[in-house]
Amino acid sequence: MSAAPTTPRSPGPAGPPGPEDVDAVVVGAGIAGLTAARTLRERGLRVVVLEAATTAGGPVRGAHLPGLDDLRVDVGAESFAARGTAVGELALALGLSVVEPSGASAWGYAAGRTFPLPRAGVLGIPAHPWAADVRRAVGVAGSLRAGLDRVLPRRFTDTATLESFARSRMGTRVTERLVAPVAGGVHSAPLDRLDVDAVAPGLLAAFEREGSLARAVASLRALAPAGSAVRGIDGGMHRLVEALAAEADVRVRHEVVDLARRDASDRLGDWVVRAVGPDGPVELVAARLVVTTPAVVDALGPLVGGPADLLPDPEPGADVRLVTLLLRAPELDDAPRGTGMLVAPPHRDAGREARRPDIEAKAMTHSTAKWPWLRARVRDAVGPGHHVVRLSYGRMGATTEPDLDQVVADASRLFGVDLHGRVLGHVVTRWNGALPPPTPAYRREVAAFTARVADVPGLGVTGGWIAGTGLAAVVGHAQECARNV
Repeated sequence: MSAAPTTPRSPGPAGPPGPEDVDAVVVGAGIAGLTAARTLRERGLRVVVLEAATTAGGPVRGAHLPGLDDLRVDVGAESFAARGTAVGELALALGLSVVEPSGASAWGYAAGRTFPLPRAGVLGIPAHPWAADVRRAVGVAGSLRAGLDRVLPRRFTDTATLESFARSRMGTRVTERLVAPVAGGVHSAPLDRLDVDAVAPGLLAAFEREGSLARAVASLRALAPAGSAVRGIDGGMHRLVEALAAEADVRVRHEVVDLARRDASDRLGDWVVRAVGPDGPVELVAARLVVTTPAVVDALGPLVGGPADLLPDPEPGADVRLVTLLLRAPELDDAPRGTGMLVAPPHRDAGREARRPDIEAKAMTHSTAKWPWLRARVRDAVGPGHHVVRLSYGRMGATTEPDLDQVVADASRLFGVDLHGRVLGHVVTRWNGALPPPTPAYRREVAAFTARVADVPGLGVTGGWIAGTGLAAVVGHAQECARNV
């Protein structure tokens, strides 16, 4: 998408253009910024979105996969959580069709073995520890230990992190074989760094109410809509950001270099946003400012009554590498690993470093098995027996740069099928620090920061670094943020 031309308020024959007056400026054209801009425009406001990158969308994007030149596929986020209605309603308002994945189950990989993941759970924590699919994953001994959760007194519970919570209530096997691959795969972080409220909203409250982790999970599952826990969009999630960007005044390749206020009054207005675009400096003046990226967090410090270093030395989020493959592999027609797999991180013994994993990937999605619309279009484009598979790399504290040989080796081991020589095309997508670290310390810093922002008229902050991981959380938070400013 090309950048919209800047329209200065008072252009002169020489020198830089004068400031441009608008109703609102949004910094960042990811899903949060585009959603916030739409919400503001629904109030009749003129909104400008500034984006430093060459395209809008952030980690929600599509690309042409070599070998599928006429078909764009998701090379970023490819689904959204079914909880809540914000994403689905937004998609429908944009004329997009919301679809469910196939009925195939997801699989896990832990302790050198593969197994279907139990269906009734939250982040891998089972609602029914004695269910057949749980026993298949953790063994009889693991299910017996997990079953003690229903009779253990509350005093044996450690809720400091998701790891300590799951282990204290359900034991080692459930924690390492189920919770680690699911929660660790979703958040690209070790369990002992995950804040329970950040990654599983409502779980602690449900536990306090029920007195059992299994019963707490069951109560949350009962509130979820019927069917799959995720949804997608016909044609790919990238169509959501493309539709949002098409209706907005998005100015790409505009890097924000300064944020200021014209005076210190409490009245709404007089935000000054300075950026550098392809044609030189740009200055906008607006009554409202929404920041969706931590890239300009230092500039916000003086504006919210705090130091410039608002989030002092947080552990950076994970550097994610996503490799999308087009494979000629009829052996995958029957979806031997369902919709894909989540891989448990290496177990870390006390006082020892984690051993090197036998599989570097943290997750694999069999896209053509997960999404019927994609399978049909790939078949129409290149014939039967072809599949789109995505492997994800990168956990918090470690960056992995896999080469194609490593990716194919990981996929072969996870599928149990030799895929060497079967790759017809591939795309590598990179995000550095893409996922916010959902640690207790980081969440405390964010809470303190947003409390200061709330006292500043006409200013809002949103995005994954504030709202947490997942489109359902980000979209809902962005809409609320925009309404509040």
